[in-house]
Amino acid sequence: MNFDYTDKVKDMRERLLAFMDEHIYPNEARFFAEIAENRKNGNAWLPTKIVEELKPKARAAGLWNLFLPSSARAPEGLTNLEYAPMCEIMGRVVFASEVFNCSAPDTGNMETLERYASEAIKDEWMEPLLRGEIRSAFLMTEPAVASSDATNIECRIERDGDEYVINGTKWWSSGAGDPRCQVYIVMGKTNPDAPRHSQQSMIVVPANTPGIEVVRALSVFGYDDAPHGHMEVKLTNVRVPVGNLMLGEGRGFEIAQGRLGPGRIHHCMRSIGAAERALELMCKRLNSRVAFGKPVSAQSVWHERIADARCRIEMARLLTLKAAYMMDTVGNKIAKAEIAMIKVVAPNMACDIIDMAIQAHGGGGVSDDFPLAYSYAGQRTLRLADGPDEVHRVSIAKLELAKHMAIKGEVDMPITRGS
Repeated sequence: MNFDYTDKVKDMRERLLAFMDEHIYPNEARFFAEIAENRKNGNAWLPTKIVEELKPKARAAGLWNLFLPSSARAPEGLTNLEYAPMCEIMGRVVFASEVFNCSAPDTGNMETLERYASEAIKDEWMEPLLRGEIRSAFLMTEPAVASSDATNIECRIERDGDEYVINGTKWWSSGAGDPRCQVYIVMGKTNPDAPRHSQQSMIVVPANTPGIEVVRALSVFGYDDAPHGHMEVKLTNVRVPVGNLMLGEGRGFEIAQGRLGPGRIHHCMRSIGAAERALELMCKRLNSRVAFGKPVSAQSVWHERIADARCRIEMARLLTLKAAYMMDTVGNKIAKAEIAMIKVVAPNMACDIIDMAIQAHGGGGVSDDFPLAYSYAGQRTLRLADGPDEVHRVSIAKLELAKHMAIKGEVDMPITRGS
């Protein structure tokens, strides 16, 4: 495996770093100030002006839709391996990926539409998403069941003539709070009597369809993530054309696996960026503070923590690059173990390093004077999003055990000490 950057990626990476220095870091405070001002004026869910101002600049710089490989509709898209260093850089600042039209859940939804939707659906919804004109949401998780086992999902999608009728309640519907959100991808049950993994289907639902109610925003450690939001959404007799169902009835799990693979690795790439930023802020803080007569950075306890942070970032990055390489070369299905491993490793690593950085900042670390508290909230949430740690660990263990299953006729031989 060769993880060297190609000349194209080297050039693009330098342009992205320059863009971050010129436009993203200097406007970090403005982004949160705009949200605070909107909240003060009674509507935290208005899109921020700064992100909308920066989008045309990002597109003009050729830093747009980089996440989507092998799509004629997005020729600028990179392979997973090429995208990894770019996504990592975007992950250093919470709003950066949206500036480049590379933010969740839109990236996963666009990839889903590209792979599984009809050309008519792509024309109607994917094209404006690729242009950054609208946003989207993915409705899968439900409040009444343990959604870590997606076969529990109860939302019903029932055919009635030329339409499907949808009834159910979803939550953690990321992006549904944004007034620019105009389309949902909904996972629900079309046939509860089918085999366990053939009961579910996915359907495209315009957000303004009658019967949809955005009930409330769900906070994450007190953050509402406006204007993006994680919403509870109720669907009551929501009717959409049968042509909005993707692939056909009973193929929801197939689509989910195709969607969640890239989504998971993108989250992990951003987690590495968040961890790098936290380590950088930690070192600067330790070098700038004096306690008990010497720089805090001279205290040996911090040497151990910094070294551990650097080792863990490098290990997580290499594992992420391996998973990206495998996704590009042998496909998501064969790379499922690597995808599961990074989904466990990267957010846990980022949580720990951000926690160290918070400790280094003292009281400031838990405040909003620094980006660490908000970053920690996001990374801690990723240990649940797209499947909790426990589910991924079970998958990894099962794959490992399967490698060592006794072949028929094979007898385990005792291990004896040589004479």
